[in-house]
Amino acid sequence: MNPAMPGTAQTAAALEQSELFTRWRDPVSGVESFILNKRRAAPLQLSFYFVNSGFSDDGRFLWMYCAFPPGGDAYYGRQLAVADFERQTVRHFPETQFMDASPYVDAATGEVYWTTGLEVWKRGPLPGDTAAQIGAFPAELARNRRPLRIATHLSRSADGRAFAIDAQIGADWFAGELPLATGGAVDAGAFRLWRRFDICHNHAQLSPVDPGLMLIAQDGWNDPTTGEEGVTRDRLWLLRRDGALTQLVPDDPLPSSLRGHEWWDAGGEHVWYIDYRRGTAKINLRTGRRELVWPNGHTHSHCDRAGRWLAGDANPDDGSWRVLFFNIKTGREIGIVSKLPPLDRRPYHVHPHPRFCLHDRYICYTTNVLGTVDVAITSVEQLAALTS
Repeated sequence: MNPAMPGTAQTAAALEQSELFTRWRDPVSGVESFILNKRRAAPLQLSFYFVNSGFSDDGRFLWMYCAFPPGGDAYYGRQLAVADFERQTVRHFPETQFMDASPYVDAATGEVYWTTGLEVWKRGPLPGDTAAQIGAFPAELARNRRPLRIATHLSRSADGRAFAIDAQIGADWFAGELPLATGGAVDAGAFRLWRRFDICHNHAQLSPVDPGLMLIAQDGWNDPTTGEEGVTRDRLWLLRRDGALTQLVPDDPLPSSLRGHEWWDAGGEHVWYIDYRRGTAKINLRTGRRELVWPNGHTHSHCDRAGRWLAGDANPDDGSWRVLFFNIKTGREIGIVSKLPPLDRRPYHVHPHPRFCLHDRYICYTTNVLGTVDVAITSVEQLAALTS
């Protein structure tokens, strides 16, 4: 790989020629995918949760989740592996046991960050790299309690100086930012609390343009002591560093449980989300205008940086899944995978989770069409051509 040419056709060609992939063509749509299964690191290999990319900018490294049934689940015990497309290797790092969907890749360096317990750690992608702790949630706020999470999925501030924190510890939820340590020092007191809650707030994502603003969700939850279902008032909120909390859709009659899986667009102008009855929608933060963009039943969606295309997955009643591509300009849709075989996915959160990656040249997703759970990529260029 040539790191001087990120996202170019040369990089794409080199990636597709990797001996780590098996080529697979959807029998209905004819769309070709590249399935990362030639050298395995674990029985289950999954793409990242859709808000974070596993790729480095130069296309050399692709990080993935690993699971080893029956051990672990979607909250504890999954680990990380990395595909190195220059050396044609897949390396598993057992020390990277992470919580929830916390891993985040620094695309410029290929380093990966994750949370374990109250701590945030990182390591590089090469065998000789070592893990280093770069921050921690304050022990005085945890008060000897084990956290369910300290970050649902790490997101980095627009200025690159901090990670979003949305900790759940006991019956307390904490939202704030954890500045990155410098010089190898770990400063637990660096955490800045934005707001504390007594009902579930998670899926925090810092704005891509404003380091003092985060998108946060009221998610479904159960009381950690009684197991009873907790109250959720609305799904979508904006939280500012001063603690100000703003409801994104205050007049929407749709029940909160029918909105979700939200994300920022690249310019920070819109928040996208799934309306589970109608399809993929977005909200303009300046005007408040809501627009249904992709009228179809989806579970997750993601858009490219320029807002031209959407990728999504859908879960029909028969237990199978579909992975889809939508051309916003033409209104045309095509199947990346017309049908993923049904699978007991609950313990490890094995959903397709498609997202645009590597400078929008590919969509990365999780598949099981070859009988194992694998990471796959498909070329956006072919999808755009097929839906033009």
